[in-house]
Parts: sequence; C-alpha cells; structure tokens
Amino acid sequence: MNKTITIDPVTRIEGHARVFIDLDDGGALKAAGLVVNELRGFEKILTGMDADRMPLVTARICGVCPTAHHLAATNALDNAAGVEPPTAAKLLRELMYMGHLIHSHCLSLFVLQGPDLVLGLDADPAIRNVVGVVQAVPDIARKALQCRSIGQKINELVGGRGTHPVTSVAGGIAFVLDADRERQLNAWIQEAHGLVLELAPVVKQLLMKMLDANPAMLEQWVIPAWSVGTVKGDGTIALVNGEIRAIDESGARKAQFPTAGYDTHLSEAAVDFSYMKQVSFVEGETRHDYRVGPLARLNISDRYGTPLADREREEFIRTVGRPCHANALQPWARLIELLYCTERAQEIMASPEIHGETRVPVKFSGGRGVGHVEAPRGTLIHDYEIDENGIVRAANLIVATQQNYALINTMIAQAATSHVINRPDDQALLNAVEFGIRCYDPCLSCATHALGAMPLEIVVNRADRPHLIRRNC
Repeated sequence: MNKTITIDPVTRIEGHARVFIDLDDGGALKAAGLVVNELRGFEKILTGMDADRMPLVTARICGVCPTAHHLAATNALDNAAGVEPPTAAKLLRELMYMGHLIHSHCLSLFVLQGPDLVLGLDADPAIRNVVGVVQAVPDIARKALQCRSIGQKINELVGGRGTHPVTSVAGGIAFVLDADRERQLNAWIQEAHGLVLELAPVVKQLLMKMLDANPAMLEQWVIPAWSVGTVKGDGTIALVNGEIRAIDESGARKAQFPTAGYDTHLSEAAVDFSYMKQVSFVEGETRHDYRVGPLARLNISDRYGTPLADREREEFIRTVGRPCHANALQPWARLIELLYCTERAQEIMASPEIHGETRVPVKFSGGRGVGHVEAPRGTLIHDYEIDENGIVRAANLIVATQQNYALINTMIAQAATSHVINRPDDQALLNAVEFGIRCYDPCLSCATHALGAMPLEIVVNRADRPHLIRRNC
C-alpha cells in the first residue's frame, strides 16, 4: 500500500514545477528530473500583434524578470528596423537593467537562498524562510531587503514602472534624464553600493560555512559542461549588448557570434515529460549540454571591467579555478555580479553622454529582428518575423532556464545520489534537491511562458519503500 507524506513550507523558486526521483529495489537511482506542466503559450499570443507592442507585452511573461524581456524585445526591434539608438538611450537602458539585476540578485541571494545560507539545510522547514532570516539576523536582513528595494526603485524611475517597465521603445527610450531624477538616482546608487560592500563578506562567509558542512556539494555536485554568455569585443562581460561566446569544459573558446546567428548554434528540443523545451549547443553532429547565468558568464568572460568586481573575480579564480563547474558556487558568482552592477551604475551616472537625444525614428519594412540580453538567470533571446505593416508573424523566445534544463536534471540526480543512497532520511533529500535547484535560480514562468499556476511537488518513488513525498508551494 502506498504511503503519502506531505511537507508544506514555502518553496523558494520563481515559478512552479514538480521533481521526480525514481529508485530501484536496492535504492539506486533510476531516473530524476524537473517537470513543468504548464502551457508554453506566449509565442503564439504574440503572433498578429503590432511589433512596437512587444516590449510591453513580453514583459508580462514574468513578474520576476520583466525588464529582461522588455530590453530583449527592444533590442530585437532595433535590429528589425535597422536603427542604432542614441548613446544616451543605450546608457539609460543599461542603467535600468543594473537596477533590475540588483533587485533580482538580492532576491535570489537573500530571499530565496538566504534561508539555506543563514539557517542551514537541516533547519526546520517551518522556519527556513525569509521570516526566519529576519528573526535570526535582523541587521543583515534589513540591509539586504533595502538593497533589493533600491534596485527596484532604480528600475522603476528609469523604466516608468517597477514590475512591468514601459520606457524602452524601438529606437531608444521615451524620456530624457532631468536634474531631479539624476540626483535621486545618484543617491540610490551610492546607498546600494555601500550596502553591497557590507553584505558581500557576510554572504561569502555563510556560503563557505554551508559548503564546509556539506562537502558533497563541492565533491559530487560538479557538472563539467560548456558555458555560454555575452561579451564585448575585448572580452569584457556584457549584459545588454554584445556577442554570444561559448567555451567548452576545459575553457577553450568554441564559438563567438552575433545574436542573429543563435539559431545555427542553439537547438531546442521537446522532452516527453515537460512543457519546458531543452536547448543544446550544436557543434557539427554533436550536441552539448551547457550552462548560462552568473557562473557561466564568469567562465566565458575575461573581466567585468570594474575594479572591485574584478578583484573579487580574481579571488574566485584563485580559490576554485576557471572554468568552474560546481553548481553550489553559483551564489558567489551572483554576488560578484551584484557588486559589478552597483559599480557600473556609478559609471553610467558619471558619463556626460547620459544626457542628450534619446530616440530616433523607426519604421518597419518587413524582415527579421533578433535581440538578446543576459537575464539574471542567463542568456535571453527574442526572435521576431515582422511584415511590412509592422505586424509580428512569428516569434521565438529562448530563455535561460531552458538552456540550464539538462544540467538542472543532472544536478537533481547528483543531489539524490549523494543524499539518499543508504540513508533513510527523506527530509535530507528534499532539502538537497531544492537547494540545488535554487542555485540555478530557475524562472519557470519564463521557461514555459506560462499561463496559470501549479504547485512545486517533489515525488520520490522507492521500489523498496514505495511512497510519495510532496512539497507544495
């Protein structure tokens, strides 16, 4: 007779999914994976719409990373129309994006992964949440949430709205920076930078303490794979515009190409157990699994280009090497980017080129527009076919979590193997699997372009001790 055990804390990922883990009679792993059972519908919804609505509509795909879609869409429309936005517009778009990344990375580090880092993976699930963090380390929690709030305020002031920005349009941005906004932005950015400088050593200390207590995360949760991200011409990391670079497991560069060439290198494929498609990097007849996101960006780039972020990058490389394939070190890479974003925001505000014309005329005469950004979770690509009347006739979106899908599934198998075999404690399995998934910071509503909701559910099927373990949002 089957036995069902229900465990019900808040599950800290963006979106909803189910994890399955199948074990045989001897307790050995048979199969494991992440299942997303929601409709992939937005690409069809976009067909027939006016192209200039793409930045507004695609931002509604996700409430967590709307600015990434907003800017990927405007980059695609710029390319479709064959226009180059003014320098001031490009800087203001990038500033908006720095605010978004500050907000998103603080959310991931302190709200979603913070309970694991502060309270430990073995803490009672009833308290292992953001409220528990506030109670355990109130000063750290206050500073972290304030930094997150500042990022959202920057995004809102430049983007016109916090959750679904509206100001980035084809050909530029729909406002000119005035003195009042400039003063407010400078104050917020300085405050955010100071907060990050205070929080960074705390996060590193908590991460290393957790890894010392769970050595399997560095010894067994290692997935050699290709890395893909975006760089400028000199190899400096790029988050809004640049060329896509791929390196293999050893760090050798395998490809570098403009956004429009993505479809000759990346191949989507459906899987039979999920609505989320999986993406592979194609090299001749061979398909390679690869990672995107903060760790991949650290692997593929030569520098961040700001002093403190580059100094932290050098310490990372001295400590763990490069390329790094340890999933549990994703938070450290995310922390370096958080530091970079506050530094880069300061540079943008100090540039005299932020003042000036912010928009050029745009006319769509028919053709294809492809644009991308480095979303908080990895490379995000928008691809539109637009007719001579400016109507979208086809759309394709490739998002970060799709590209990490194969490695997420491998990580689930690794977590199950290192925490379940010959161990009767299923709670350890749930904690390990969820932490491993959170390291990738998956956004499942983006990955499926979802409509509706589904609870996260972890299901363990044991042939020797058949029962289900469910953890629901």
